[in-house]
Amino acid sequence: MECSAVTDLAFDLLDRLPRFDGFASRTPHLKDPELKRSRKVCPSLEDAIRRSGLKDGMTISFHHAFREGDKTINTVVDLLARLGFRDLTLAPSSLLSCNAPLIEHIRNGVISRIYTSGMRGKLAEAISHGLMAHPVNIHSHGGRVKLIQDGELKIDVAFLGVSTADCFGNANGISGRSRCGSLGYAKVDARHAGTVILLAEEIVPFPNAPASLSQDEVDYVVKVDQIGDPSKISVGAARITTNPRELLIARLSAEVMVHSGYFEQGFSMQTGSGASATATTRFLEGYMRKRGITASFALGGITGGIVDLHRKGLIERVIDTQSFDGDAAESLRTSPNHIEISTNEYANAGSKGAYVDQMDLVILSALEIDLDFNVNVITGSDGVMRGASGGHSDVAAAANLSIVVAPLIRSRIPTVVRRCTTVVTPGECIGVLVTDHGIAVNPRRPEIAQRLKAAGLPVMTIEALQQRADSLTGEPRPIEFLDKVVGIVRYRDGSVIDIVRQVKG
Repeated sequence: MECSAVTDLAFDLLDRLPRFDGFASRTPHLKDPELKRSRKVCPSLEDAIRRSGLKDGMTISFHHAFREGDKTINTVVDLLARLGFRDLTLAPSSLLSCNAPLIEHIRNGVISRIYTSGMRGKLAEAISHGLMAHPVNIHSHGGRVKLIQDGELKIDVAFLGVSTADCFGNANGISGRSRCGSLGYAKVDARHAGTVILLAEEIVPFPNAPASLSQDEVDYVVKVDQIGDPSKISVGAARITTNPRELLIARLSAEVMVHSGYFEQGFSMQTGSGASATATTRFLEGYMRKRGITASFALGGITGGIVDLHRKGLIERVIDTQSFDGDAAESLRTSPNHIEISTNEYANAGSKGAYVDQMDLVILSALEIDLDFNVNVITGSDGVMRGASGGHSDVAAAANLSIVVAPLIRSRIPTVVRRCTTVVTPGECIGVLVTDHGIAVNPRRPEIAQRLKAAGLPVMTIEALQQRADSLTGEPRPIEFLDKVVGIVRYRDGSVIDIVRQVKG
């Protein structure tokens, strides 16, 4: 190439590049020693919202680490309504009974669409009866990350409640007054949202460490009175049970784990959020000591039971995407082997490496399980949404053995049915069902059935369990639905696995 041509190309490039105009022409805050440190701190939530550039029709997100104690979602949406926002898409990691005030904002057009892992209480009841014009998208925890990364779910502004943050946005959930523990859900939103606003109970000196959320991902910080009530984290699905039937199921599920063939030195486990699932942890200590083994790691929503085994040296590492109680939050603060991870690291099928892929044994709950071992964790026996997809399908797909625990009947309603009302987790991913009336093994896993029978456990067919349930309760009457679709159930890869129709009446 001739010299003149090279020169022309160089000048062409220079014409497209900005000219230097002083060291702070594009970073004017650097000229003000005070402003460069405090520029992210807003005097009020309203000011932070105005600075964010939020407009009608955009998408807002939240995390649900405080579960039933969350105060951030309702506070923010109440203010957005007063400010006149309309047609917003609400994309929290999940919704719970405490979010019933959202009903008014849906009716008034503030919220028009929802993406969530689940919902409960009056809000779920209203949506199941046709409150919204657009169906709710129900996703798993890992599936949510994939929808975000694939661009379907584009978060414009994330409102993330944290117990402490510094003026630059370094934040965590393990210090301060209202500790929720892991910020595994918030980590994803902080990374992918267009604008990130932290609602902090306490603004602490810079730098705040450890930083679950990092300063380079945060746009604004605003001090608020309260983000949530940690005492209400371990209620509902995350409660600790003393129910004899649930404890019986927990004991049986522990025995299934022990005799599964995977209960060996260095095994890994997750025990889920249902009452029987979390109680299973209590029964493992004796078996682990008897065999002289330790678990390499425990994953998922972490409870005090898991923490207790960790402190006793029976679980080497705890991998935490959500802390289910105060013990878990305190352990995350104090133990170097209690490790906080994002839901991308936890369970995203589209990530380059999810922890669930290393899972041996998982205990999961169910509202219904059918003759093909399909599991429903979203709709109740009346067709109303009253649960959450959570990490159910994520871990079930990846674990070496997925064990579902549930009572055979609840309030004279059978749990084992011919066909699930709503399929969230496909039966091909489920290995064993444990009930208070016996254990059923998926025919796809004959080696597991053989081991459990050899151990003297009460193994029977799932058809026998379903017939026993019907004999105790009578065959349930079919639920009456209308044609309107109120929910779309997304599998962890983003595909549609089922729909939820409006309940009649």
